[in-house]
Amino acid sequence: MTHRVPRGKSVTVVYYRDFLQNLRRKMHKNRPQLLNDTPLILHDNARPHIGRVVTEKLREYGWEVLPLPPYSSDMSPPDFDLFPKLKKPMRGRRFRSLEELSTAVTRAIRQMNKDGILNGIVKLPTRWDSVIEKQGDYFEGK
Repeated sequence: MTHRVPRGKSVTVVYYRDFLQNLRRKMHKNRPQLLNDTPLILHDNARPHIGRVVTEKLREYGWEVLPLPPYSSDMSPPDFDLFPKLKKPMRGRRFRSLEELSTAVTRAIRQMNKDGILNGIVKLPTRWDSVIEKQGDYFEGK
């Protein structure tokens, strides 16, 4: 599932809660096996992510929120795993509209997933535990 916040819309606690509800519905419909294990949620401490209605919804679903370790540059999968890989096929292309860009990004992410390129995210829980255990002193390969 990909999701783009509509232009002019702000992400509030209610917006994020509704997004999580929609995500769960789509997971139940399209990939119910993902709900068999406890889904892990990776988000920061932005207000929409930690608001009462969101934390209650996550508790109701039984979804686990990964605790935030001290800063570690290799622990932001979007910044260090997804975005560089996503930029590569997009480099040098011009898009006429936001919708065209959104479609291209969605297509690229689906292709990367199909090709197994996003496997680094699968290792995240183990890496996360190591960062917390070592209090942020962790680098891949050590």
